Amino acid sequence: MEWFWITLGVVLTIAGIAGCIVPLIPGPPLSYAALVIIQFALNEPFTGRFMVIWLLLTIAVTLLDYFVPIWGTRKYGGSRSGMWGATIGLIIGIFFFPPMGIVLGPFIGAYVGELIIGKDSATAIRSGFGSFVGFVAGTVMKLAVSMIMAFYFFKAII
Repeated sequence: MEWFWITLGVVLTIAGIAGCIVPLIPGPPLSYAALVIIQFALNEPFTGRFMVIWLLLTIAVTLLDYFVPIWGTRKYGGSRSGMWGATIGLIIGIFFFPPMGIVLGPFIGAYVGELIIGKDSATAIRSGFGSFVGFVAGTVMKLAVSMIMAFYFFKAII
């Protein structure tokens, strides 16, 4: 039965790392779930403090992932329309133009959103760039947390 839990943990760890790049898959929570599974399967290889710290980091990174692209759009002069455009562009990009749509969708969406409300092209491009910077920052954050959790997971099972 231990092999079942270890295998499930490996699958969750891989899905967690993939989820950092592929939207709609909650990367860090899946990586944390792998740590929880291995915690019970291997007779508590981690301390309670370790598990609480990683739970808090997982929650923080997951929440920040929603706000960092908004911050990026705002930081670079974007409006609410630019943020909505970035969100819609991300959704369209995921389904119609993967994998590049994940990166280009928010940029194009923010750009179009700003143009719709009458902003000039330079402001719209700056807003699109801000959404892109926010997307990249959020992705890097999630990926770093998930990769570190993967390291601890594999260290525990080896």
